[in-house]
Amino acid sequence: MSQLPDPLTLDETADQALQDERHAALAYLDEAWNEAVYDGLDEDCLAQAALFTAIRSLVATYGEEAAAGFAERLAGRIRGGEYTVPFNRQ
Repeated sequence: MSQLPDPLTLDETADQALQDERHAALAYLDEAWNEAVYDGLDEDCLAQAALFTAIRSLVATYGEEAAAGFAERLAGRIRGGEYTVPFNRQ
């Protein structure tokens, strides 16, 4: 199995084509998420299903050890604010 890239966040050092692909992937997932919410699916159920699907894909692509190592580092990244979207008052 190959090495899981870390971090998976976008930054200036990442290849522009990879950044574009990640932005496109996020746009697709955001659209699907919004449609599911509009259709009445609970966001907690969506989150659980999305996490399961993502982890399953990481394990299939990179193997259990690499995916487990990534998951172990997630707590620090979450606490560090990497997944926090700032609230903008208008």
